[in-house]
Amino acid sequence: MSIFQRLKRVFAKPQPLKAAPSVLTIGPGDVCEVSLVTYQVVGRTQNRQRNLIVLTLQDGSQIKYLTVEERERTVFALYEPIDGRLDAVDEVPTVLELDDRTYHLEEQYSGFITAAGKTPFVQGGEQYVWQFQSDDMKLLRIEWQDGRFMLYEGETVLPADVRVLRGEQPS
Repeated sequence: MSIFQRLKRVFAKPQPLKAAPSVLTIGPGDVCEVSLVTYQVVGRTQNRQRNLIVLTLQDGSQIKYLTVEERERTVFALYEPIDGRLDAVDEVPTVLELDDRTYHLEEQYSGFITAAGKTPFVQGGEQYVWQFQSDDMKLLRIEWQDGRFMLYEGETVLPADVRVLRGEQPS
């Protein structure tokens, strides 16, 4: 090894440490654990206005959706798609009854989303969302984009129950 290479190595800047992957930065191809169940992330939608992401998770043939919203604290919810139909975007009620459970409208918003991987909505665009909650803390989420409705039923997940097991590192 020449003296110039040694001097170059002495004066070279150290490589910056790579940031550890977090639930807010993972995407398709990564692996995470939610409530002791391991899932592969196959899709991701992001609403930058609300600092909200929805991860499409797959465990075998089972698909679930993890919503992660960064507010004063990070809020997680795990949803499963349900069968249902609504006729028009302007006819979403404020109270819904499903399977002997009554859901009350908690929040309604719209915003532009970006999509990557396998998601219910193939491409980004303007999306409308209605979030409901029942008296026993169960959640219902309705999404509308490009004339298509998606309905999900789920529950809140504690932040300690969500872990990133393997995340892609940007090079």
